[in-house]
Amino acid sequence: MMSQPKTKKETQDLFELYRQMLLIRRFEEASAKAYSMGKIGGFCHLYIGQEAVGVGAISALEEKDYIVSTYRDHGHALARGLEPKSLMAELFGKRTGIVAGNGGSMHFFDKKKNFMGGHGIVGGHISLAAGIAYASKYREDQAVTLCFFGEGAANIGSFHEGMNLAAIWKLPLVMICENNHYAMGTPEYRALSVKDVSVRAAAYDIARDHIEGDEVRKVRDHVKVAVERARRGEGPTLMEISTYRFRGHSMSDPAKYRTKEELDKYKQGDPLIKAEKDLIGSGWAQEEISKLDETIAKQIEEAVDFAEKSEEPPLGWLYKHVYAENM
Repeated sequence: MMSQPKTKKETQDLFELYRQMLLIRRFEEASAKAYSMGKIGGFCHLYIGQEAVGVGAISALEEKDYIVSTYRDHGHALARGLEPKSLMAELFGKRTGIVAGNGGSMHFFDKKKNFMGGHGIVGGHISLAAGIAYASKYREDQAVTLCFFGEGAANIGSFHEGMNLAAIWKLPLVMICENNHYAMGTPEYRALSVKDVSVRAAAYDIARDHIEGDEVRKVRDHVKVAVERARRGEGPTLMEISTYRFRGHSMSDPAKYRTKEELDKYKQGDPLIKAEKDLIGSGWAQEEISKLDETIAKQIEEAVDFAEKSEEPPLGWLYKHVYAENM
């Protein structure tokens, strides 16, 4: 029996998820533009193409839950509800940034939102996530830790250390491998001994899951199962969510290691385009979607303006407030 088409009321949640994905897309596009103009320095890794993973996964969490991210952390931070103005200011290195301009692109952090940082060391944050989950279990606060990492990190020692301890102690930890199929410029088949990272869960006798990351509600529903399992005290889950980044590894990467045909193929499965089609097919008017885009465009424009007009940290500020006080 064929399922009935969804109505506008039944897809209200999809509209909200689409709003979050669109916010990330427009934020990243603005970041790319600012970087190319020399307004952002250092490393800058964009989340364009992977929005359904971060938004879907984080929407399965409660406010008390923790998130540990990678250096590609913009999308995760926005999905968690961090303010676009303070995030953009951080990219610009301003005092009004989320960590006062000290962290930059790779190190967003907000304790109030239990967003426990973006981390620049590949795989190094996985053991940290296990430690946060251990603290939750010790305190019996029923919080779950969600840890994102790339497939390249699945070969790092701390990945296996974190997995082993999480399994032994049945920690409330959900580990999500965002497999975008390239560890920097190295295709997965050259670096991974398995085609699906989640099968490595068998070595630690924990739950696993594998899905495509092109539909945001599918991601949410699968991650929710793992989160609820962890909250019940049934231990961690290792998930692989297959996705694709439409830009290079970072802003300095021209991505010449992949073909235009490959990129075009994946762009046809753009999660934003899929969500928009589902919304229109459920009764949402194109005008409503266009108005949302206009609202978000204005929000991002205001964030860039805020960042540009914010005060620069004074010379010596980083040394005085970070290094000197800890000597």
